Amino acid sequence: ALGGFKKGKDFYDNEKYLISWAIGHLFDLAVPASMKAQDKWDMKKLPIMPPEFELAPAEKMGARVNVLRKLIKDKNVEDIINACDAGREGELIFRYIIQYAGTKKPIKRLWLQSMTSEAIRDGFARLRSDAEMQPLASAARSRNEADWLVGINATRAFTLRLSGGRGSTVTSLGRVQTPTLTIIVDRERKIQEFKPRELHEIIGKFRAEAGEYPGRWFDETFRKDEAESERTQRLLNRLRLNLPNSQQRLEPANGSLGDEHRAAPRLWHREIADVIQRKCSGKQGIIELEEKKPTTQVAPQLYDLTTLQREANNRFGLSAKRTLQIAQALYEKHKAVTYPRTDSRALPEDYLPTVKSTLAKIDNPFARKVLDNNWVKPNKRIFNNAKVGDHFAIIPTGAVTSSLDEYEQKIFDLVIRRFVAVFFPPAQYENTTRITRVEGEPFKTEGKILVAPGWLEVYGREAVSDNPEENLPPVTQGEHVATISVEIKTDQTNPPARYTEATILGAMEGAGKLVEDEELRDAMKEKGLGTPATRAAIIETLISAHYLTRQGKELQPTAKAIQTITLLKSAVPELTSPELTGEWEFRLREIEHRKLTRDAFMHDIRRLTEEIVGKAKHFHPDEHMPDSEPFGACPKCGSRVVERFKSFTCTNEDCDFTIWKTIAGRLLSREEFETLVRDKEVGPLNGFRSRKGKRFPAVLKLNNEFKAEFDFGPNGQQNGAAEPVDFSGKEPLGKCPKCGGRVFELGMSYLCENSTGPNKTCDFRAGKVILQQPVDPEQMKKLLITGKTDLLPRFISRKGRPFKAFLVQTEKKDVGFEFEKREPKTKKERKLKEPAAKIDFTGKEPLGKCPKCGGKIFETENSYICESSQADRKPCKFKLSKTILGKDIPKEQAEKLLATGKTDLLDGFISKRGRPFSAYLKWEEGKVGFEFPEKTTPVKASKQENVPAAS
Repeated sequence: ALGGFKKGKDFYDNEKYLISWAIGHLFDLAVPASMKAQDKWDMKKLPIMPPEFELAPAEKMGARVNVLRKLIKDKNVEDIINACDAGREGELIFRYIIQYAGTKKPIKRLWLQSMTSEAIRDGFARLRSDAEMQPLASAARSRNEADWLVGINATRAFTLRLSGGRGSTVTSLGRVQTPTLTIIVDRERKIQEFKPRELHEIIGKFRAEAGEYPGRWFDETFRKDEAESERTQRLLNRLRLNLPNSQQRLEPANGSLGDEHRAAPRLWHREIADVIQRKCSGKQGIIELEEKKPTTQVAPQLYDLTTLQREANNRFGLSAKRTLQIAQALYEKHKAVTYPRTDSRALPEDYLPTVKSTLAKIDNPFARKVLDNNWVKPNKRIFNNAKVGDHFAIIPTGAVTSSLDEYEQKIFDLVIRRFVAVFFPPAQYENTTRITRVEGEPFKTEGKILVAPGWLEVYGREAVSDNPEENLPPVTQGEHVATISVEIKTDQTNPPARYTEATILGAMEGAGKLVEDEELRDAMKEKGLGTPATRAAIIETLISAHYLTRQGKELQPTAKAIQTITLLKSAVPELTSPELTGEWEFRLREIEHRKLTRDAFMHDIRRLTEEIVGKAKHFHPDEHMPDSEPFGACPKCGSRVVERFKSFTCTNEDCDFTIWKTIAGRLLSREEFETLVRDKEVGPLNGFRSRKGKRFPAVLKLNNEFKAEFDFGPNGQQNGAAEPVDFSGKEPLGKCPKCGGRVFELGMSYLCENSTGPNKTCDFRAGKVILQQPVDPEQMKKLLITGKTDLLPRFISRKGRPFKAFLVQTEKKDVGFEFEKREPKTKKERKLKEPAAKIDFTGKEPLGKCPKCGGKIFETENSYICESSQADRKPCKFKLSKTILGKDIPKEQAEKLLATGKTDLLDGFISKRGRPFSAYLKWEEGKVGFEFPEKTTPVKASKQENVPAAS
């Protein structure tokens, strides 16, 4: 744009300008040297309130800082131009560089939102004055110092309070991370408190003159604001049906059904569904409504960083941090995409020529189609200066890329497709709504046909469909149809889904919606919690602070997280709400517009910090439990029990009954504790963690010493007990399919009475939790009597994917899966798989020699594979997954397996029945298998955790 620059080691220069660069934030805030003695973890020395902050170069940034300071102080440099990002954080980066360099040289501001040559030249012609930028600089400094003051002091104060003054376990708190954690914990509470309910839908199948079609019954006068009991009573009156104890059965439905579960086709009483089924079966229907409407769907907007991270997490399971690393590599190393740390999804309005030039460089038929049809035109959804912040949307640069690895290629393909698709015309659909009336009961049928693919063409969609549910047979309004069948489909309500990185990124971005105050909500509208550049780091911070664990794609809060947020909501609720960010953003905006001074803002921040520390100093965890009133009866002495921060404890000082709330990393709820005391056992419960961090389910029981311990079944053994089990007094569930003996519920299992003891004659056994799906006694009875359970909705595969299945008796009379029947795909629905992109192992270090073919073994994202596995003809089939039965296989163990044929003893495998076990991995007979150690006598549990070492 300016021309004539020569490249040096640390800068570019020509006759007029010398250009150098920062690398993001170069400095951390530090307390002055005079206050170093106060910078210790001691409650008496809090709050830490530096009158002024010193700057310390951030880790690995010292060399760059020294380069910039030397260039700024160069006597040949007369003026300094700030060309950092055109926003608050860019201003902060520059101001700290100037402060650290200690210069008084004149300063000008280059404000760029477009990177065309013309825009850059125009920016240099219209440099802003330093005085003009002071409000933005003040807001930037204020935001950074406020985060430091609140974060450092709150973290230290509550760490010291919750650890008894020792500070041994850090309770990390902050303006962004704590509300983010609260969102996740609140969702977890809903999951824990969720009680599934049976729901029923009625599906009719009809035959018209032109063919058959399905329809779903619906309540045509359904309203969301109508109480469920009132709705049910209305249906009962219309159908002239009486339910036994109807009032008692109707009322509980109100409290347990959220709006997300209520819908016009859903019924909560089987009796109502049965009446409608009998009423309509075999009766003639009539087409009451046949309506067709054209609709369109525009292409999704260009990516900002958050939407790219969400898409990559949904499609490839990549973490937000990993996606950012890949996007950064595509930008810095490969020069393939524009700057990725952006919150904008639009381009500058002068970017039309640049876009056309970029499309011309992309070797893609769809890119050529955009240019051939002249589809790049001014469009505010794409080109909009008002929607461009510090940076514009992520788009390709047009640079030729040939050395991308597997995941770089995947992310690059996402960016390319989105960039090309946004210029295509909308997809066009024809939506059909059909109402079939049978004996006065309405059945709705909906169809959606893609008429013109538009932008969907870029993603491989065609304007045809052979799905019979989409291509409905034509009918005429008033036509009579035959009712072939009317069936009742029974299912269960599902709990809310746990947050994934994709969904929590969306929640952080839209956190302003949770703020009630309209002004504060408006202030957060463009910001949310965190920034695109910091959200991935926030998630990683919560994981490293032991607040969250990754379970497949899910983020699950730990017991520490749940307890911490519970206490903070009572003690300092302002820290748990995004409203604090909303208030700060509102006031920082006022600083930027000269309506508020920096001193006034910082005065309030210091006062807030003092209040938070004051609350921590006078805070006792047990006094801030949401419900601290004594309840229940101690099983040991009969006195009342009280819920404390870390335990359920007897109120009788002479009684030592205590159950710790955190058992093997899982928090025991009050309801579960009450069940444990009442029934002497509770479960099976999911979410316990072994010492290696792997999840497992278990039953908790109260032993004779009134301690909680795990019950894995008879003697905790996988294949039955070595000693006979006394089943007297227990109710059998049914007849054993293998030997005809009686099947009982015991510990974590259902087992045949003949499968225990030294003289056992049967091996029938089934887990009470199978792939994280609880199997209740009623379902086991059904399996034993009919050979098949109902459809169970919450199995989780070993790859972390949820699925539904029936449990059935197999030919060998064991328990197996049966999946829902699906209509076979038509030829047009079947798509040829594109061959997987080959991985380039150039420059990578092999782990060892392939035991199958002698080739080299390399590490990939998800496995250890042979280089010959990519051969076009006769590829080698050796592959060692990085995760086997829930256990991560470290690189050094893979190397040991290749070198010696056997790993060390590895803990943390989870069996198909949900039990943790230890084993060696061994190469034998052309495959990797297990070798089990000799059994040893288990060691007793520590008294504090009340759990056996077998956990």
